[in-house]
Amino acid sequence: MYELYTKILSMIGIPEIFAQMSWPVFPFGCIAALLVFVVIFLVLMERKVLAWLTIRKGPNRVGPNGFFQTFADAIKLLFKEDIMSKQTNKVLFTLAPMIVFVPVMVIYGLMPFTEHLIAINLAVGLFLIFALSSITTVGIVLGGWASNNKYSLLGGMRSAAQAISYEIPLVIAVLSIAVLAGSLNMLDIVKAQEGGILSWNFLPAFIGFVVLFICSIAEVNRIPFDLPEAESELVSGYNTEYSGMKFALFFLAEYSALFIISVLIATLFLGGYLPPFNDYLSVILLDNIINNPAIMDLLVHIEQGFWLVAKTYAIIFAIIWIRATLPRLRADQLMAFSWKFLLPLSFLNLILVATLKLFI
Repeated sequence: MYELYTKILSMIGIPEIFAQMSWPVFPFGCIAALLVFVVIFLVLMERKVLAWLTIRKGPNRVGPNGFFQTFADAIKLLFKEDIMSKQTNKVLFTLAPMIVFVPVMVIYGLMPFTEHLIAINLAVGLFLIFALSSITTVGIVLGGWASNNKYSLLGGMRSAAQAISYEIPLVIAVLSIAVLAGSLNMLDIVKAQEGGILSWNFLPAFIGFVVLFICSIAEVNRIPFDLPEAESELVSGYNTEYSGMKFALFFLAEYSALFIISVLIATLFLGGYLPPFNDYLSVILLDNIINNPAIMDLLVHIEQGFWLVAKTYAIIFAIIWIRATLPRLRADQLMAFSWKFLLPLSFLNLILVATLKLFI
C-alpha cells in the first residue's frame, strides 16, 4: 500500500520526502473515516434487521424510511454533557474509553481488505491482532472500577472473567489456521486458501470455525454473552456512569469490534477477499473484452473488496439474528459453556487439523 501511496503522490508532483513523513498519518486517517462510516451503517443495519426479525417497525421517522436516524443519534451524542461524579477517579475514568477504542482502530490496519489494501503487513500479524484485542478488556475493567459504582464494577469484573474464559478456546481455534497456512502473516493465510470454496479453511477446520464464531460473539459482548452490560441486572454495566463522547467511544469501539471480528472470521476461514470460484468473475467475464491490464487489475481489486464485504456482512447478519433469537445466559452457564464445551472442542479441532496437515 505504501508503494501505491508514493506513486500517486509522485504523479501529482509531491516530493517523496513528504510521502515518507505523511505515510504514518495517512492509513490511520483512512481507518478513522472507515470506522465512522462502518459504525453508522452497522447501527442502522442492526436496528432495521432486528425490527424485521421481531416484526416491528424500527427507525422510520428521521429521513426517508428512517435512514438518517443514526446520524441524528451521533449528533446528539456530540452535544451531550460530559458528567462525572465527585467520587470518580477522573484520570482513569477518562482513559478507559480510549484504551478500549484505540486497539480496535489499530487492528483495522492489520487486516487485508484486498491483496494490496493492508496498512500494516507484518509476519506476525495474526499474533498482534489477538494481543491488541486483549487490551480492550483492561479498558472495560478500568472504566468499571474508576466509575465508583457497584453495578459498573460488577460489569467490569464480568468482562474480565468472560474475556479470560473465551479467549483461550478462541486462540486455540485460530492456532489451527496457523498450522494449515504455515504462517502468522494475514496475506499468507488468505493466499493459502486460493483455489475456490473447496480450498477455504472452514472445511478442514470446521469445528474451529464454529468455536471462533461463538467466542467472537462473547468477545464483543453480544447477546447471549452480554453479561458485562446486562441492563436487567446491572443498569448498563461497566458504562453506566458514562455520558457524552466518552460513552460514544465505548459504543464506537463495540460496533467497530463487531465489524472487524467478522472480517477476521471471513479472512481466516472463508477465504478473505478471494472469490468462491477458481478465478475472479471480472477475469472470467471481461478478460477477453478488456485488453488493458491496468483496468483489469483495478476491477480485480474492486471485486476483492466486494467479496470480503459480502462475507463480512453475512457473518454480521448471523450475529444479529442470534441477538434477536436467543436469551441472555446466566453467569454460571456462560463460564461452564466455555470451559466444559468450547475448550475441549478447540483442542479436538487442533489435533484433527495437525493430523490432517501431517498426512496430506
